[in-house]
Amino acid sequence: MDWYGTVFEVIDMRSFSNLWFWIVLAVFWSSTSHWVLGVPFDMVARAKRQGGQAEQDLEDLVRINTNRFLFIIEESGLVMAAVVPALLVAGALLGFYYKVELAQAIVLLVGPMTLVGLLTLSTARKIQNGENAGEALWRRLRLHRLYTQLIGIVSIFVTALWGMFVNLSVMPF
Repeated sequence: MDWYGTVFEVIDMRSFSNLWFWIVLAVFWSSTSHWVLGVPFDMVARAKRQGGQAEQDLEDLVRINTNRFLFIIEESGLVMAAVVPALLVAGALLGFYYKVELAQAIVLLVGPMTLVGLLTLSTARKIQNGENAGEALWRRLRLHRLYTQLIGIVSIFVTALWGMFVNLSVMPF
C-alpha cells in the first residue's frame, strides 16, 4: 500500500462516519461554551462567590478582551462582513449542492459559530456601554453563555441528524 492510501485509510475523508469528527464537534462546543468572551466561566462563578480580587480580575480580563474584540471588529469588520458569508456560501454550495461531505461537515461546524461571533459582538458592545461591573457583568456573561449553549445544542442536534441521514443514505444494504 502506498503512503497516500495509508493516510486516507487512517484519516477517513467521510466526515460523518469518522469518530474524530464527533470528538472535534464535542470539544469544539464544550470549549466554546466554557470560554465566554475569552474568560473561563469558572472565573465568573468565583468572582460572584468571593468578590474582592477575583471580581476585579474578572472585570479587568473582560475589559481587555472586550476592547480587543471590538478593536478587531472596527478594523476589519467590513472585510469580515464580506468574506465570512462568501466562504460560508461557497462551503454550503460545495457541500450541499455538489455533495462534498467534508464541506458539509465544515459548514455545520463553522456556520453556527458565526452566530456565536455575532452574539459575542453584541455582548461586547453591551459590556462596553455600561454592563461592565458587578451583577450586570455577571448577568451579561451568564446570558451569553446560555445563548451560546443553546446555539451549540441546536447545532449538535442538526449535525447529528444530517450525519445520520448521510451515513444511512450511503450505506450499502
